[in-house]
Amino acid sequence: MRNLIVGAGLSGLVLAERLANDRGEEVLLIDRRDHIGGNCADKDWGGILVHSYGAHIFHTKSPKVWEYITRFSLFYPYMHKVFGLVQGQLVPVPFNLNALYAIFPHALAKELESTLLRTFGFGSRVSILELRKHKELEMIAEFIYENIFYHYTLKQWQCRPEELDPSVFARVPILIAKDDRYFPADPYQGIPLEGYSAAFAKMITNKRIEVRLGVEFSELGSRGIDVGAFDRVFYSGAIDEYFSYKFGELPYRSLELKTLRLEREYFGSNSVINYPKNYDFTRIIEHKYFLDTKSPHTIITYEYPKKWQLGDERYYPMPTQAAKAAYEAYANEAKSLKNVFFIGRLGAYQYYDMDKAIEAALNLYASL
Repeated sequence: MRNLIVGAGLSGLVLAERLANDRGEEVLLIDRRDHIGGNCADKDWGGILVHSYGAHIFHTKSPKVWEYITRFSLFYPYMHKVFGLVQGQLVPVPFNLNALYAIFPHALAKELESTLLRTFGFGSRVSILELRKHKELEMIAEFIYENIFYHYTLKQWQCRPEELDPSVFARVPILIAKDDRYFPADPYQGIPLEGYSAAFAKMITNKRIEVRLGVEFSELGSRGIDVGAFDRVFYSGAIDEYFSYKFGELPYRSLELKTLRLEREYFGSNSVINYPKNYDFTRIIEHKYFLDTKSPHTIITYEYPKKWQLGDERYYPMPTQAAKAAYEAYANEAKSLKNVFFIGRLGAYQYYDMDKAIEAALNLYASL
């Protein structure tokens, strides 16, 4: 069997690895960029591994996914924490009971804590949309909505929270607990010790996998490659681009990243600090924290959300009902194609985390 995989991001890499190593099939893996790994790629900046396209922390509940990805690297047991600047103080994000006591006077915080525990129970994860429905918690709900969600959402998505799919807010709930970790429900978390790009390279060392970088899907014909000669095509580019935008452009959000080397040991106090209400950037990433790298200098990245325009990198499908409806026209068109599979965030128009992208690729492979 001959397989063409368009896009050497996480979904494409998993399928290439499985097809070659498990089935012994031939794979041509192409990518328009000059590196593998898609937005998960990293590179060395003077001894510090820098996440080239924003912070990527691997986390999962799935033993199957963890067992798979750890075949290719040992993982540093990094437990991700995020802090946000709220009224001049750095507090845990997601907002939790520790944040409650950091912001409010002790007596008021204790009263609010009692009400939260009575209403939801210790350890609960509550969406901001659900919290706002409770009259007795109106004050704390509006505080969190205004200072954590509302302005951050305007910057990140350029719309009000109510316009987004509720699943977006399930990703960043209010935690009725004192666990400051960003992913407290995921037992498997970490960063590859040698970096993501090194792990990805190990995934595709099989001689049956041919990798061609700097190649556009649309250029294959002019390069003497007949797409129709392949038994299967796995496409992880934008599904609307594949169909030449016949139903219009799907909406995405993009990012502008500004990465700087600073000649000081540390810039901030944490790997990721969010700025929900202040400034026009959403967060600052300090990369040396991910692997606890020791060095006299540091590397930071400012992250600015921006509206996607043709020519920009697509980062996030828009999680709105209108966007989902627009995607359905392409999804129905895709059903008419034989042995063409649309994968990854852009092909499936899904807001995947890394583990979900791996899981989806493994499930697709098992179904072939």
